[in-house]
Amino acid sequence: MMDMTMQMMEMHVAESSMPGMDMKLMAECIEACSACEQACTMCASCMMGEGTAMHMEMCMNTADMCNTMMRMMLRPSGMMMDSMMRMLDATMVQCRLCADECMKHADMHEDCRVCAEACRQAAMACEKMMDSMQMMMADS
Repeated sequence: MMDMTMQMMEMHVAESSMPGMDMKLMAECIEACSACEQACTMCASCMMGEGTAMHMEMCMNTADMCNTMMRMMLRPSGMMMDSMMRMLDATMVQCRLCADECMKHADMHEDCRVCAEACRQAAMACEKMMDSMQMMMADS
């Protein structure tokens, strides 16, 4: 999947409204957000039951945020630095909160452990993307 995403990003790099963007990092962030969205959706599904509403809703919100972040990155001509930075930050925060919540249940549910790891990976990918964008701004 990563190769396909990278190929698509490279085809559209010229259309980007943010020249100099690290498309390899962006492709990695897209993949991490996609994996997180899937893990959170499955984790929310397995947590349906009494006393798990907050956890389930946290996972659903994280899945939605990751989907939105991923879709923003897939639209190179519509990228605006300020909104991308804010969305990356919000996604990173949401992923970290969800990972913390899922770890509370990881000893009872394997889905929660997997979800927590996917959330951590997505948060790290968003952080790397933000760092790259900040360096890009500093160089310009």
